[in-house]
Amino acid sequence: MKKIVLFLAAFIMFAQFQIKADEGMWLLSLLNKNYSDMKKQGFKLTPADIYNLNKASIKDAIVIFGGGCTGEIVSENGLLLTNHHCGYGSIQSQSSLEHNYLRDGFWAKNYAEELPIAGLFVRFFVRIEDVSAQINAKFNDKMTEAERDAIVKETSAVIEKSAAGDGKYIARVQSFFTGNSYYLLVYEQYSDVRLVGTPPESIGKFGYDTDNWVWPRHTGDFSVFRVYMSPDGKAAQYSDKNVPLKPKYSLPVSIKGVKKDDFTMIIGFPGRTNRYLTSYGIEELMDIQNTNRIKIRGIRQDIMMADMKADEKIRIQYSSKYSGSSNYWKNSIGQNRGLAKLNVKAQKQVIEDNFRKWVAADPARQQKYGNALGLLENAYKGRKDYQYAGQYLSETMGRGIEIFSFASRVNRMLDTPDKIAELAKDFFKDYSKPTDQKIALAMINLFMADNKEEYYPGFIATDIKGTFAGNVKNYVDDLYQKSIFANEKEFFEFMKNFDKAKIQEDPAFKAAMSINEMSGKINKLNEPFDADEAKGKRLFLAGLMEMDKTKNFYPDANSTMRLTYGKVGDYRPKDGVIYDYYTTLDGVMEKEIPGDFEFDVPARLKELYQKKDYGVYGQDGKLMVCFTSNNDITGGNSGSPIMNGKGELIGLAFDGNWEAMSGDIAFEPALQKTINVDIRYVLWIMDKYAGAKHLVDEMKIMK
Repeated sequence: MKKIVLFLAAFIMFAQFQIKADEGMWLLSLLNKNYSDMKKQGFKLTPADIYNLNKASIKDAIVIFGGGCTGEIVSENGLLLTNHHCGYGSIQSQSSLEHNYLRDGFWAKNYAEELPIAGLFVRFFVRIEDVSAQINAKFNDKMTEAERDAIVKETSAVIEKSAAGDGKYIARVQSFFTGNSYYLLVYEQYSDVRLVGTPPESIGKFGYDTDNWVWPRHTGDFSVFRVYMSPDGKAAQYSDKNVPLKPKYSLPVSIKGVKKDDFTMIIGFPGRTNRYLTSYGIEELMDIQNTNRIKIRGIRQDIMMADMKADEKIRIQYSSKYSGSSNYWKNSIGQNRGLAKLNVKAQKQVIEDNFRKWVAADPARQQKYGNALGLLENAYKGRKDYQYAGQYLSETMGRGIEIFSFASRVNRMLDTPDKIAELAKDFFKDYSKPTDQKIALAMINLFMADNKEEYYPGFIATDIKGTFAGNVKNYVDDLYQKSIFANEKEFFEFMKNFDKAKIQEDPAFKAAMSINEMSGKINKLNEPFDADEAKGKRLFLAGLMEMDKTKNFYPDANSTMRLTYGKVGDYRPKDGVIYDYYTTLDGVMEKEIPGDFEFDVPARLKELYQKKDYGVYGQDGKLMVCFTSNNDITGGNSGSPIMNGKGELIGLAFDGNWEAMSGDIAFEPALQKTINVDIRYVLWIMDKYAGAKHLVDEMKIMK
């Protein structure tokens, strides 16, 4: 039986390596290697049309949005599209019981009505440069990982300072191919970004958690912003004197529609993949990281959701927090399911066995790569307990209990009380003491039940087990009564006569400091194993690339701009089932559950549906909502433009599919899909639903 499993795993991996399109997150500066294949697929442009240092190109229209998503410029006046879930935090920050933009949506009729969003920024990608030679030349085989890291840090600082010049640009040197290559990335940041329009949640988040990561999908996942610049054309902080950005390039928008097998490409900023992860790493991911996240966040989210359903104010306050938590909670569930179902660990073991045989066949290879897999095995096994405890500490208390995370942030500002006051305003605006208190009780009990006492932060011994004789509820009740971090009025009274020494005696502050102290101890215990992991990964991937010199390897995602190409298409998730490649407005009405927070349909949308007035946005009497393609994306690609072969915008990427949640570890060509909202649905919502045709008129529409 074992031989059969290994044979099947080997066959699957071989099949993956043979598929030319679809898989891969490619660096724009190296697209010449893919150009021939892209042309065969239906690409009508050239690599220079996408990435060009001498004239405007497509990359100049695509931005990092807010540090965690992608957006695209679609007009000559700085109009920007991204996903609704990417703009969700900004929309929530402007919402209140009086102006509930989450529930009702928002559409600015002119520039003056557009809403500034404090802290929101976009970054335009300027250029990329391979600086591997400058850094790798300083290494030798006798160096420890710490010594290598020091060289990287020192050399990178010099390179970055030169590239940033007078501060106009943000320059970063980043590792690629697990420390085998290094590239300089240069960006220009604009920090005046304003909310222009958003559909209500009942459109922008239609389906919520139930439909998240699932096809068929009927979500109008988009929101609209605008980037502003100073009157003299420079990046600037918010000012009422700023004017709409005049971009180097804006994407033309196609309403010609999509059909099966159409060429597609997505350019964006994918966050993180681990395609070269070994079987040892998969064990840690499944058994510790994902399993812990599923359990801890599930409990915390249940408490939040109960309070959100009971109180509209709390729903507004916690909607963005809940979404941020639940997205990768559900992803972790799907990823574990996919990794197990597709037997990815066995696939990785086949690669590792082949690697060992290749290394053993040559003494020089043995010398160079012989301990790569041994280092990785030792790292993952040796740090098992520390990874478990460290994640639990972070998920339950470091980030899970709000007054602890608030106190920890205040600790970094003790010498700047003005900054603490600003932080407190933002914190208490979206804070519910009763909700956090319920969460604290559940999280502390959970941590104590599931962890060894040697990993308990100090406050558990001194306060819970000491003062309160092990009664967690009594401790929590006392904490939330006495701590100024849980009480808005008392906190701002205290800030009138700020006392650094006194705030350090607050029970929530002391608990937060003991959590940080234990986290530091665990990190220290992890260090030697982390070093083994880094070295093992670097050697393993270097060996793989040497073992197969004919393969066009791509680096794992690391939040840098990438291009992925593929085609529109359907798929077969299981025996006897075929999923079509598109959904329509009919499906929204079929899913409707009146009054349900996930599947309620706005009256205005139902009215328009009955009239079937789709105008130029319809197709054969239908209005397309979403479609699937086999592009290779991950978190960070949310909001990315999906374009046709001419570089015209046909939709916004916003999700992956449930059957291929293992995709960050192993691309599954038969199953993996990108879920996109059709640009025609986006424009129809703007035009017909919202009455914001003036925004559509800004765009260059290709008919």
